[in-house]
Amino acid sequence: MAQATSAPPHNLRVGEHRVEVEPTPRWLRVELNGVTIADSKHAVMLRETGHLPVYYFPPEDIRMDLMTPTETHTTCPYKGLASYWSIKVGDREVKDVVWSYQDPLPGREDIKGYLAFYWNKVDHWYEEAEEIFKHPRDPYHRVDAIQSSRKVKVIVGGQVVAESERPVLLFETSLPTRYYIPKDDVHLDLLEATDTQSTCPYKGNASYWKPKGGDRDIAWAYESPIKEIPAIKGLIAFFNERVDAIEVDGEVEQKPRTNWS
Repeated sequence: MAQATSAPPHNLRVGEHRVEVEPTPRWLRVELNGVTIADSKHAVMLRETGHLPVYYFPPEDIRMDLMTPTETHTTCPYKGLASYWSIKVGDREVKDVVWSYQDPLPGREDIKGYLAFYWNKVDHWYEEAEEIFKHPRDPYHRVDAIQSSRKVKVIVGGQVVAESERPVLLFETSLPTRYYIPKDDVHLDLLEATDTQSTCPYKGNASYWKPKGGDRDIAWAYESPIKEIPAIKGLIAFFNERVDAIEVDGEVEQKPRTNWS
């Protein structure tokens, strides 16, 4: 029901599976076809090993009059049997957009009767007055962008494509350190922009570059990051996994193994 993350939380032992549910104090709204189909200040967040967080809503905060049960069912070994609903708003109908554990396994009564939406099957999500993207922001997922004076060098195809003593180091839970470099310290003549775009709920919308004549993105930037993380605005970061090497203070960084390798 959610995309897998690259690594389990650090407080879990290898092989351990955990499902945790807690109330969220955030006012949440979901829109489809111009209509608010969920509006709640009493939702809960479910966090599960190997999955992104999911918001579950009490039925009284959902437009149940717009929903029709379907014959679809799935089984989760940790939560039980899930039932599904379609939603019709005006002339637009979305199949199996909502699921719920009406009679969950023992220990999961905290989501009994609550309903969850497939993120990409609806049009808009809001926390308070701000639209959010991609998936809920995990309150236990941290992103720190810190100014540094480390000497960072990026090598691609045997050439130095970036070299800086004023990077911003971005430390993000479960991910390798990313080195964001001012554009003045990047040889942009060795790169070409691509059509790739991505969205991160913690940082914003990113655009990408590849080596000239190459066929794989190796760098990205957030030209207008979300206001919580302004330090990386307009800076360029390189995939540690895809370049020849990233040197930091003269030492070559070990290549991480991630979803981007």
